[in-house]
Amino acid sequence: MKVHVRFFASLREALGANEKVDLPAGSTVGALRDALLARGGRHAEVLARGRAVRCALDQAMSDESAPLRDGSEVAFFPPVTGG
Repeated sequence: MKVHVRFFASLREALGANEKVDLPAGSTVGALRDALLARGGRHAEVLARGRAVRCALDQAMSDESAPLRDGSEVAFFPPVTGG
């Protein structure tokens, strides 16, 4: 299945605005993050498991256990604080 991935804020600066990723059916948001981490380089650096990264699935906040479907949109972004 094909998933649309969007990056925001500092993640967008490091990785670009968006990309498409092919994943096996039944994958989760966590499996998508693992696939991106496996690319190494900047993906591994900014999406590393020790870093605080939030995610949204089809424009709703989500955790990494959420199942994906073909055509899903997943957004990754850093936590945001206001002031």
